Amino acid sequence: MALPNQSAKRNTTEIWQDVNAEPYIQIDGITKSYDEVTPLRDISLSVYKGEFFSLLGRSGCGKTTLLRILAGFEKPTSGKILIDGVDVTNWPAYKRPVNMMFQTYALFPHMTVYQNIAFGLKQDGLGKSAIADRVKEALNLVQLSGYEDRRPDQLSGGQRQRVALARTLAKRPKLILLDEPLAALDKRLREETQFELVNIQEKVGITFILVTHDQEEAMTMSTRMAVMDEGKIRQVGVPHDIYEFPNSKYVAEFIGSINLFEGIVVEQELDHVLIESPEIDCLCYAAYTGAIPVGSNVTFAIRPEKMMVSTLKPAYPRNWTQGVIKEIAYLGDISIYYVQLASGKIVMATLPNLLRLSERNFKWDDTVYLFWRSENSLVLTS
Repeated sequence: MALPNQSAKRNTTEIWQDVNAEPYIQIDGITKSYDEVTPLRDISLSVYKGEFFSLLGRSGCGKTTLLRILAGFEKPTSGKILIDGVDVTNWPAYKRPVNMMFQTYALFPHMTVYQNIAFGLKQDGLGKSAIADRVKEALNLVQLSGYEDRRPDQLSGGQRQRVALARTLAKRPKLILLDEPLAALDKRLREETQFELVNIQEKVGITFILVTHDQEEAMTMSTRMAVMDEGKIRQVGVPHDIYEFPNSKYVAEFIGSINLFEGIVVEQELDHVLIESPEIDCLCYAAYTGAIPVGSNVTFAIRPEKMMVSTLKPAYPRNWTQGVIKEIAYLGDISIYYVQLASGKIVMATLPNLLRLSERNFKWDDTVYLFWRSENSLVLTS
């Protein structure tokens, strides 16, 4: 019998926008306290069937504590957990329809690949024939057929990671929890494995929740993600929206690189604001539909890749500034230019390397103009 093929995330509509859709995993008011420390503070979150959902945040933000509560390894101080409509808050880990893949993979070194994958199935009381079928299915999914008789020390890091995933899939849980599963892999293998995990998740349709501090990993793999900080959720959304439309200064700074400027609103209309900033010595015309009173102090942000660079002075009076190139970071496909403005502020601009280093227009100590489009100015009010 094949693994259940639920709706794959790349082929479904955005189910979380459907007002009639029922959450598959419901985290309701979860708080966790240890004496004077409270790593989770009133967390509420809905995850839908077939999602690849990521919890993203710095070390100590509470993401792993939340994962352990979902797994049943820890109990919340208050709140409840529902899986497929069933309250499992007080269920022990072994009774929950949940499997967890650990960062260290936790394979038994004295067992073969087959025995490692079969171990949990034997604990569940499955017969030999059913176990053999499930192990074969799982190994096919992770492309490790033929490795049944090898031991963990005979495998590469990427292969051990796939064996751990196969063991998790073989149990056919309703929810798979991934705790920094790619952290031990080198950069290239990690990037390849990200897409492998996404493809496997699409095939089986099981709901995945990933914990990671790696922004690129979360952006690449997730249907949606939650940015966490100090035991709270700062923002939930699809990766594109969180990157392009952060709801706060914290999220804007945490996700990717960004230039932040302080200013004062001098004009407010239905579709834009005009901001005066001494840091850039110009007026910034920013697309914005919210309500901000004139005279308000605001932060506005511009991503480095949205900054355009020229040696020619722009003809229009807004959304540009002048500076001197102080540093150039060459990263192969792109270069980051660090430009010092008259105020002393350093601004980043990222440009693709379409020309070789010796052929480029911009060099150290060149005076350049930075300019940007109004829709690329993010106005942050919190």
